[in-house]
Amino acid sequence: MLNGWIILDKPVGLGSTTAVSAVKRILREAGEPKTKVGHGGTLDPLASGVLPIALGEATKVCGRMLNATKGYDFTITFGEETDTLDLEGEVVAGSDVRPTREQVEAALPRFTGEIEQIPPAYSALKVGGQAAYARARAGEDIELKLRTVMVHKLEILPGTGRWQPKADGGVGPSTTELALGGPPPRSGEDL
Repeated sequence: MLNGWIILDKPVGLGSTTAVSAVKRILREAGEPKTKVGHGGTLDPLASGVLPIALGEATKVCGRMLNATKGYDFTITFGEETDTLDLEGEVVAGSDVRPTREQVEAALPRFTGEIEQIPPAYSALKVGGQAAYARARAGEDIELKLRTVMVHKLEILPGTGRWQPKADGGVGPSTTELALGGPPPRSGEDL
């Protein structure tokens, strides 16, 4: 029986559960004896990145990994809100207002430390054993509960901000990329 980890660079479009199912299928097709397979953190289909997949005895520590400190890199587009709060949704609100880099940097401390958040319905959190995003996309009205999370650090990554000249001669971001230690910040809060 295999024991250990597969470190998968999960592409956009593949869900964590689908990845685990694919590993199980590949092991069966390779003639491996029945092996327990799990993962060390849920990434929804729109997320890409490291997905640790546990095999055999390694599955015993998967639960500990779910609550462990994690790091995220993400890109923010200012001036658009979608109905799903992600890239797949339809734009439901827009604004020409763009914060300066200094305004963004000044706002980051408000999103660090112990904060309360209501995760969006289109998140990978489980509701009744099923991912909230799957239920929301199926038309269910999903309301997730307020939860306390710890954000250790937020920073604008060097060389990733794309701060574009504005028509009035000022400078503002079209998008910028941030690094986050801990769960994502509260959605919908103004900078």
